[in-house]
Amino acid sequence: MANIKEIARIAGVSVTTVSRVLNNHPYVSKDKRTAVLQTIEQLNYTRNMNAVHLITGRTGAVAVILPYINSFYFSVVMDGLAQAALAAQYRLILCQTNYVPEEELKVLDMLRNKEIDGVIIVSTALKPEVIESFTIYGPVVTCQNSGERQFSSVYIEHYAAFRHGLEYLYGKGHRRIGYCEGRQNGSSASIRQNAFQDFLAEKGLLFDPEWMIFDCMREEDGAEVARRLLDNPDRSGRPEAMMISGDHIAAGLIIEARKHGLKIPEDLAVMGFDNQPIGRLLGITTIDNQLYQMGEAAFGIIHEQINGSSLPVTRKLDYRIIERSTV
Repeated sequence: MANIKEIARIAGVSVTTVSRVLNNHPYVSKDKRTAVLQTIEQLNYTRNMNAVHLITGRTGAVAVILPYINSFYFSVVMDGLAQAALAAQYRLILCQTNYVPEEELKVLDMLRNKEIDGVIIVSTALKPEVIESFTIYGPVVTCQNSGERQFSSVYIEHYAAFRHGLEYLYGKGHRRIGYCEGRQNGSSASIRQNAFQDFLAEKGLLFDPEWMIFDCMREEDGAEVARRLLDNPDRSGRPEAMMISGDHIAAGLIIEARKHGLKIPEDLAVMGFDNQPIGRLLGITTIDNQLYQMGEAAFGIIHEQINGSSLPVTRKLDYRIIERSTV
């Protein structure tokens, strides 16, 4: 099997020049670069990347832990990550875990075994203490607020964002407010639940457990919520506004509600959370939580840490309400 010494001999250049060409170093003359590349093709030379990784101490790859690929929320974060990684010429290894802790630990073990340079956790079932125990092996960045830890995080303040949305509904005159959420026990979901219940208590508003609906992950779940609300013929016994933790779920609810003659927002006001394209198409009032920027920032942080910045970083992103036609 050919090696760089043989390439150098046949090309009539030094081993250093071959190494520079292989590493895309700019300071090589055109003639020498052409000679090396032609020799590489002639010898059918392939680099031993395991040896390269041993020499450089880097793999050029970052693993991304996320529960589902087909969720809009996660796909937009991934878009931000992927664009930033492409600009930095880094590879992303996408690891879908379905919120199974054992699967997430397998990815963190890749960091321990030096198979990757770092891990970005978009959403997780693991406790922060568990994640923290892996930071001795390399950088870890999460896309949620875990407090002061030995790993970095980039996030929006879900409590404040959700309270802001509820205040907006309240300011529009709505007093019977319902709430749709994904995972009941998720870290961000738990924060939003606290914001919802605290808000109702402070305003002296009715809290009806039937109006707090969980496991809403898909558009079809939103449609099911609409049918569930319509099962109650007494309009005074159902919410007049819904706060929904995903524009795609809000879209499912709105489309199904309109099929049954409900007017949005006259009969039911709907506020989303994400600022998704489907929300823009349907005119859904929503909270923009900067998902693309979250992914972009997460990769920027881990890239800096791979390249020598050792201190953990906590970065909070802004949010904003986008007023459209459903409230």
